[in-house]
Amino acid sequence: MPLYKTININKHSKVLIWKIEESFDILSEGIELSPQSADRVSQMKSEIHQRGFLSVRHLLKEAGYSDSDLFYDEYGKPHLKDGTQISITHSFIFSALIISKENKVGIDIEKRRDKIVKIAHKFTPIEEYKSIANHDALVSKLTIVWGAKESLYKIYGKKKLLFLNHMYIEDFSFDTSSTTGKILYEGVTSEYDIHFEEIEDFTCVYAL
Repeated sequence: MPLYKTININKHSKVLIWKIEESFDILSEGIELSPQSADRVSQMKSEIHQRGFLSVRHLLKEAGYSDSDLFYDEYGKPHLKDGTQISITHSFIFSALIISKENKVGIDIEKRRDKIVKIAHKFTPIEEYKSIANHDALVSKLTIVWGAKESLYKIYGKKKLLFLNHMYIEDFSFDTSSTTGKILYEGVTSEYDIHFEEIEDFTCVYAL
């Protein structure tokens, strides 16, 4: 299918989401890959990763860019040649990107799964969630917190941040679809706006 959803955040920033239902061959149509990207795709062992890679190129096209406009730095953080901020995510049948002419941005899509409860202590103080009795609500909330921290990690763009120690997500209610987050690292505190949305069995979180 074509573009699944566009979220216009402000006049400088937007989110584009793709639901990956096409075959590899169909996704290949109308997309020109650089030799480096073509080689990267050919070495992917999983077709879902290949299709995810190509769907992101369609999102780039929707945003007015091509594969050749995108490059990655030494930490694996994506950049656009014209200086526009970008972040990219892919999970199973969804891919998404966020771009902004003004703000640093990060985005993450995650499938909501029970296993997040078991690993929650690795990325957030789990005692803060003891009052949530409903299991599905707990999974939803923890998935948002994980996605928010993943988005902040992508904004920072270096490998030294620890999810548990260097990032904090303000508590939130599901109705607001937003919260705030902080990166506290090397004596500097940076604050970000965080927004989230549940799409089918997935949760999309993005930060500016």
